[in-house]
Amino acid sequence: MIRIQEGGIASTVQDLGRFGNYHIGMPPSGAMDEYAHKIANYLVGNDGDAATIEMTYQGVTATFDRAAVIAITGADMSPTLNGEAIDTWTTVGVEAGDELALSFATEGARAYLAVAGGIDVPEVMGGRSTYTLVGIGGHEGRPLEDGDELPVGDPTDGAGDLVGTTIDDEHVPEYADEDTVRVVIGLTSYRLTEESKERLCEAEWTVSPEADRVGYRLEGPDIEFEERDQPFGAGTDPSNVVDLGYPVGSIQVPQKPIVLMQDAVTGGGYATVGTVISADRGRLAQRQTHNSVYFEAVDVEEALEARRDREDRLEAIREAV
Repeated sequence: MIRIQEGGIASTVQDLGRFGNYHIGMPPSGAMDEYAHKIANYLVGNDGDAATIEMTYQGVTATFDRAAVIAITGADMSPTLNGEAIDTWTTVGVEAGDELALSFATEGARAYLAVAGGIDVPEVMGGRSTYTLVGIGGHEGRPLEDGDELPVGDPTDGAGDLVGTTIDDEHVPEYADEDTVRVVIGLTSYRLTEESKERLCEAEWTVSPEADRVGYRLEGPDIEFEERDQPFGAGTDPSNVVDLGYPVGSIQVPQKPIVLMQDAVTGGGYATVGTVISADRGRLAQRQTHNSVYFEAVDVEEALEARRDREDRLEAIREAV
């Protein structure tokens, strides 16, 4: 059992998400930074889809009722165990009664706490992820609060032998905001003027304070639409189109860009002018408020190659651990 002493700002239980329900309006939810989430699990001997605690901007303070094996990846939240600093991207052993504390993120926005055996909350619609907008999954369908108790599953044999395992520096992201976020332009990009299409990938965008698990709202130059008579079924705003499905990562432009993330609605009537590729969504999710975002246009084949490269890297890390 993990006892939460302080819940942080927006800490939730997340796995890789629930799938197969998009047609009824249910988004996948799941870890915003899949790369960090999976590596945290690998470090403690879990499968990559085991549930972890995703912590946003500020981490939790927690105690353990029995010995456990843990790992923390993602944003640097200066974790301590009984007041002593511990390494991230490293397997750590804890004893019964130990206190783990994480502070505010100094680099990146989201950290992941994995424990051998996984956070053993009930599955809802095939996943353990928290979807707070409707209050399902995770721990009571909500962010963690002071006093919550989280059950832990049984660790795999040999999990204790992983203590001291660390990830090579070459596999640890730096979360630099000058790194571009790759996008496939499309869906309803035809609604933009040619100048606005160029502007989307040339401008410096900054993360709005409203960025969250539903959508990353960005600030920057104006986006302009081609003039036309709106078709039947579309709203009156130039950004409106006849309703369509929204892929996770799609860039919606009601006024300024909003990148739809893990908890976003699954469809609607705003123009979606591109989609952040799956390999880069975690990179975007680690951008803090007021950080810069630069888009880089790629084609579908390049997006698929980037996904294969990420999966190959994760598999190599899993085998090395």
